[in-house]
Amino acid sequence: MKPFIPQLVYFEPEALNYPLGQELKQKFEKMNIEIRETTSHNQVRGIPGETELQRYRNAKSTLVVGIRRTLKFDTSKPSAEYAIPLATGCMGHCHYCYLQTTLGSKPYIRVYVNLDEIFSQAKKYIDERAPEITRFEAACTSDIVGIDHLTHSLKKAIEFIGATEYGRLRFVTKYEHVDHLLDAKHNGKTRFRFSVNSRYVIKHFEPGTSSFEARLEAARKVAHAGYPLGFIVAPIYMHDGWEEGYLELFERLSEQLAGVNTPDLTFELIQHRFTKPAKAVIQKRYPKTKLDLDESKRKYKWGRYGIGKYVYQDDDAKRLEETLKHYIAQFFPEAEIQYFT
Repeated sequence: MKPFIPQLVYFEPEALNYPLGQELKQKFEKMNIEIRETTSHNQVRGIPGETELQRYRNAKSTLVVGIRRTLKFDTSKPSAEYAIPLATGCMGHCHYCYLQTTLGSKPYIRVYVNLDEIFSQAKKYIDERAPEITRFEAACTSDIVGIDHLTHSLKKAIEFIGATEYGRLRFVTKYEHVDHLLDAKHNGKTRFRFSVNSRYVIKHFEPGTSSFEARLEAARKVAHAGYPLGFIVAPIYMHDGWEEGYLELFERLSEQLAGVNTPDLTFELIQHRFTKPAKAVIQKRYPKTKLDLDESKRKYKWGRYGIGKYVYQDDDAKRLEETLKHYIAQFFPEAEIQYFT
């Protein structure tokens, strides 16, 4: 698929005080993209559309260039200590995505140009924890690879982390646009992960993302460039024929990676889950979705922040976990399964 190009761009005035802000403004002017001004990347108004659904879809192709003012990083998921804030939002239309509710009324894509300040804060976190390793996740609130051909923020972050002794970087993507990252001086300190799934899930629930084949071709390039490689299978979803669907996934994965050196390949396994607010948003934004959001088939699980989510019943979750772990052992016996959740 073609790399993402926004249809509308907003700038915070302060963003033009930074080299990346100036560079992006010149780039979008040359591309004849409409440019507007906004006082804050959190208060973007005037996105076109007659209905809320139209405005949502237009927001997904709107880019906002701003300053990251809160430099206290969020603590990240179990696989990293911190989330490094390079961007927020995504151009993809994955029906199940948790950003549907976490971004709420702000589904537009935001990029931050004060990279030196962001990296300076990351360095403080690394120094505080040294000599322990400090891991940063760059894709908690966006698919950063999908927009990095425009900003090269991720490439700068890879090289920043590559120059540290105790820093590590990780991110996940559904996009193929990795060519500009292949010559980055990563020094083996960035793990490049791709999100993969069964043919059914990609076809029905992941519009606006690269095909499985394109993701795998990108994974081959990344591995050849010496990056540590990983795959996230998420969300693992019990559709009709799911056992065969996920078996085919690992067969295809194995075929595509034949002959590629992947000495420390990792897998992360995440079952499908949803919250009540997410269900309401998904059904409003994707009214024809085939996503099964029937609470009666699920188990209610309390989350860390007091917000419960619906996951598969224990027996179903156990079947999913055992089946996928069996497939990985069959096709990738040397790989590490980091977790199933």
